[in-house]
Amino acid sequence: MSFNLSQLDTVQLVPLTPFSADGTTILTDQLAAFARWQYDTGMRVFIPGAGTGEFHSLSAEEVVTCISTVRSAVGDDAVVIAPIGMGIGHSIAIGTKAIDAGADAFLVMSPIHPYLCDTGLREYFQTLMDALPLPFLAYKKGPAPSDELLAELAETGRLVGVKYAVNEVDSVTRFIQKNLGKVGVYCGTAERFAPFFHLAGATGYTSGAGNICPRLTLAMHSALNQGDYALAMDYLKIIRPIEDYRARAGDSYNISMLKVAIKRIGYDFGPVRPPQRQLTAAEAAEVQRIIEPILIAESKLGNS
Repeated sequence: MSFNLSQLDTVQLVPLTPFSADGTTILTDQLAAFARWQYDTGMRVFIPGAGTGEFHSLSAEEVVTCISTVRSAVGDDAVVIAPIGMGIGHSIAIGTKAIDAGADAFLVMSPIHPYLCDTGLREYFQTLMDALPLPFLAYKKGPAPSDELLAELAETGRLVGVKYAVNEVDSVTRFIQKNLGKVGVYCGTAERFAPFFHLAGATGYTSGAGNICPRLTLAMHSALNQGDYALAMDYLKIIRPIEDYRARAGDSYNISMLKVAIKRIGYDFGPVRPPQRQLTAAEAAEVQRIIEPILIAESKLGNS
């Protein structure tokens, strides 16, 4: 393993992917400057080109571009995780080039194939692990892969972490207790659920809101680590309007809300790609109003 697993016990940022105005080209200079700023605020784990980075609309080459751009922009002490998924060939194409681009590990994205079962997914993971030598994390967003399969894969030593994105605290608690010391577990549903997953034993969480307020979410994680749940919930109360807005209409504002919000902090990341929803002018104005108090709180942390 090219990194210490404990390095993942923090906020794991999924950066937005900046596109040109017509949505056809990744703006690497923008992404690099943004990653450097995030690193300077204290962010140390990056998953470029993953879900909030519009993974499912990116080509294999574009995912690798995101990985190489972020890797070159952040310090050597940062962990960069490459998302892979969909077809086997697509995954291996990303993975092979991501190794050369400096990725430290792979995140196998939640499967979107029809007719899923553990038997097929076991073969899927094994094929990827045979082809790609880095450590793996799995993104669990539904019943497949099952907790039992993830535990089985962890026993091989190749699966080192699970991004657990099923909001059933009892289930994640049981999974953590049964696999303590065998695999890292991280809340995959961001700040709204992170405190409860942390109580269950999850040691970090992925974040999209961190694109807008990295200091706030890092402070929230620090409070959780210190066992100061009252303070952590205070930070969550500040961040929560971002997450609540992103969750509207079946989470369909998840990416587009952040792309509008990020303009307020000086980054124009262009449009989202179809089929993500574009915000109306009224919705964009609403987003700007929502994030103003959040940015004030973020600025105070920066000044302190």
